[in-house]
Amino acid sequence: MEILTADYAEEDHLFVFDNATTHSKQAEGSQSAMRMTKGPSANFFVEVNDIGPDGKPKYSPDGKILKKKIPMANGHFSDGQEQQFYWPADCGTELAGQFKGMVQILEERGYVNVSKKKAQCSKKFSDCSPGQTDCCCRRMLFSEPDFVTVESILESEASAKGFRILFLPKLHCELNPIEQCWGYAKRKYRLLPASSSEADLEKNMVKCLDEVPLITMCW
Repeated sequence: MEILTADYAEEDHLFVFDNATTHSKQAEGSQSAMRMTKGPSANFFVEVNDIGPDGKPKYSPDGKILKKKIPMANGHFSDGQEQQFYWPADCGTELAGQFKGMVQILEERGYVNVSKKKAQCSKKFSDCSPGQTDCCCRRMLFSEPDFVTVESILESEASAKGFRILFLPKLHCELNPIEQCWGYAKRKYRLLPASSSEADLEKNMVKCLDEVPLITMCW
C-alpha cells in the first residue's frame, strides 16, 4: 500500500486475496456471539495473547504464550450508534462492569420475549435449523448486521488507507492466480532429476518459481 500510494496515487486499487483463514482473521476482541452468556456475567471476557512493547507475544518460564483477558468490542445498533456490551462502571447497581448477556443486548435492539428462548438450540451451534435467524439467542445475534459484517484485520488496515479488499471464493483455483503459479512451478519441478539433497531441493524449487511466466499470474 505504501508503494502504490507513493508511485500510483492516481489509480484506484483493489487487493485480491484467497479465502485463507489467516486472511480473514479478525482483530482480537472483535464482537462474536459464539461464547456469549445468555444472562449477565462478571467473567465474560475474550482471552488473547499478551503482547509486549516490542509487538511480540510474552512467554512464561515454561515456554507457553502468556494470555490476558480483555472486554469484547461493542456492537452497533441499526442506526450506527454504538451499543455497550458491558454495564457502565457507574451504573449504580451490582451489575456494574459486568457483561450484559445476550438477552439484554437483544432487548436493547428491540426484540421482545427473548428470555424465553434458549441460549443455543443444541450443543452444536451448527445444529440450528437451516434458514433460521431467531430460533435461539445466539442465532439471533449471529444474524444481526453488525455481527455479520465484522471486518478482518486486512479489511480494516486497507480501508483505513483508502484501499479496497476482495476475497476470492474458497478453494477456487480458476479465480486464484497463485494456484496457477503453483501448478506451473510444480510441473517444471517434476521434470527435474530427483534428488534427496536439501541443497538440490532448495535450488530446484527457487529455479522453478523463477521460471513462472507473468501470463500465468494474470486472469
